[in-house]
Amino acid sequence: MLQHLRIQNFALIEETDVDLSEGLTVITGETGAGKSILLGALGLTLGNRADVGSLHDKTKKCIIEARFNIEAYQLQSFFESNELDFEAVTTIRREITPEGKSRAFINDTPATLAVLKELGDRLIDIHSQHETLLLKETNFQFELVDAFAETTALFADYKKQYSGLQKLKRQLEDLTAQELQAKKDLDYFQFQFNELEETDLKSGVLKELEEESETLEHAELIKSNLSRASVAIAGGEDTIVSSLSVVKQQLQSVAKFNTTFNDFFERLNSVVIELKELSADIEKAEEDVVYDPNRLEEVNSKLDKLNRLLKKHGAAGEEELLQIKADIEARLQQFSSLEVNIEKTQKEIAAQEKQCKALATELSKKRQKATQGIEQNIKTMLASLSMANAQFKIELKPLENLGATGLDQVSFLFTANKGAEFKELHKTASGGELSRLTLCLKALLAEHTALPTIIFDEIDTGVSGDVADKIGNILKTMGKRMQVITITHLPQMASKGNSHLFVYKSDTKDKTTSNIKALSKDERIAEIAKMLSTGNPTETAMQNAKELLNA
Repeated sequence: MLQHLRIQNFALIEETDVDLSEGLTVITGETGAGKSILLGALGLTLGNRADVGSLHDKTKKCIIEARFNIEAYQLQSFFESNELDFEAVTTIRREITPEGKSRAFINDTPATLAVLKELGDRLIDIHSQHETLLLKETNFQFELVDAFAETTALFADYKKQYSGLQKLKRQLEDLTAQELQAKKDLDYFQFQFNELEETDLKSGVLKELEEESETLEHAELIKSNLSRASVAIAGGEDTIVSSLSVVKQQLQSVAKFNTTFNDFFERLNSVVIELKELSADIEKAEEDVVYDPNRLEEVNSKLDKLNRLLKKHGAAGEEELLQIKADIEARLQQFSSLEVNIEKTQKEIAAQEKQCKALATELSKKRQKATQGIEQNIKTMLASLSMANAQFKIELKPLENLGATGLDQVSFLFTANKGAEFKELHKTASGGELSRLTLCLKALLAEHTALPTIIFDEIDTGVSGDVADKIGNILKTMGKRMQVITITHLPQMASKGNSHLFVYKSDTKDKTTSNIKALSKDERIAEIAKMLSTGNPTETAMQNAKELLNA
C-alpha cells in the first residue's frame, strides 16, 4: 500500500508531505484547488512522462517520492529480474531538472521508465474520470473475466505458448522467403560452383600449368640442350667424367700418405658419382620431353579458363579462388538445408498449435462457466446503486482461429431498463450509469486480485446524493481488503472515509500554492458541512455532517 507521498516543486505545490493509511481515504477540496495535481505527481512515480512545464519554480528541481509497503505482494522476483534491491518498504523517486532531464530511482537504484511503469501497474490502479472508456477495452474485459473465473494463471500460460507459436510462424515466414530467394539464386550459384569444380582447382595448379605450357612450347630446344648436356657430362670418351678420371687416379695415388689427401680423393669420387647420376637424370628428362601439340592446346585452354575465373571473381590467386568456391558450396548446402528447416519448423508449429488449442479450449470453458456469476454479481451491485432494472451481460463468441486472447471474443453489453435491448456499453449507458457500472466491475475485480491500492478520481460524477452514499458504502467495503483512495465533491462520499485529506489553495503576495492536510474529526465535520451548504455552514448543516460521519 501507499504509505507516504512527498511532492516538491510540482505544478502549484511548493512542497508537501502526505501520509496515507489503510482502508478508505477521501480527498476533498474546492474545484481547482489541486486535487488532481496529487494524481499527476503520483503518476510520475508510476512511470508517466515528465513535462518541464509542470515545475512550480522553473529554476529548481522537481522531486516526487512515494513510499510503499510491498511486503505482502510477492514482488521479490520482479526486483531480482530487474537487478533491484528488494525492500519491504520500497521508495520510488522521480526527479525532473529545470533543463527537462528526468531520472527515476527504486530504492536509490536508477531505473528506466519501463521498469517503473511495470512496478507501478502492480502497485496502484488509478481510475480517472474518463476511464469509463476502459470498459470497452478487450484487455480489461478479459482481465475481469479471468480474475473471476480464476483463469489468470492459465491465460498467462496460454499467452506464453501463443507468443512462442507466433515466433515460430515468423521463423517459418523468414525461411519461406529465404527459400523463395534461394530458388532464384540456386541456378546462378550452382553454375558458378560447377565452373570452379571443372577446373580441378587446387593450390599451385596455376604454376604447374604455366611450367608445363612453357615446356611443351619449347620442347625441341629443351630436348636438344638436355641431350648435349647429358653427353657432355658422361656420354662418351671425351667427357667431363673421363677428364676427372685422370685427376681421380692422381689423388688416389697420394691418398694413402695423408688423411687430407684421402679426403680430396673421396670428395672427387663423390662428384664423379653425382655427375654420372646427373647425366642419367638429364637423359631421362630429355626422353620425357615430348612435343605434343594436343596436350599444349589442352594446357593452354586450362590456363585461359583459370585466368578468366581469377579475373571474374577478382581473386589474386588459387587460394582466394578456392575460398570463393568453398563459400559458394556453403551457400548451396544452405539451400538444401532450408527445406529441412522448413519441414522441422512446420512440425514445431503443428505441435505448438495443438498445445495452444488445448489451453484455449480449457480457458473458454472456464470463462463461459464464470460469466453467469459475474453478471449476477454486477446486477446485485447495480441494484444497490439504485439501478434495479439494469442488466449486464458478457457475450463470449468463439473465434475460428487462435488469437491473442485464446478462442474467445468478448463484449460487455448493458441495458438500464426492463425489456430494453442489450447494446454495447458506450452506445447505451449515460455518464452516471457508466460510472456506477465501472465501480461495480472494479470492485468485483478487486475481490479477485491482489492489487494493493486503487485510486478513484471522482467516481461519483453524475450521480445523486443517495447513490453517492451507496457508492461510498461499496468503496468502504473495498477498503477492508485493500487501500482505497477517492477524490470526491459529494459529502455522502466524504463521510465514508477512514481518513480525510483536504486540498486547498493559499495566496501570498506574489504566488498561489496548493497544500494538503489531514483533517481531524472536528475539521471533517466542518468540511462536510461546507459541502452540504451553499455558503457558510449552518447549524443544521453541521448537525447533518455529524450524522453522516456517525452513520
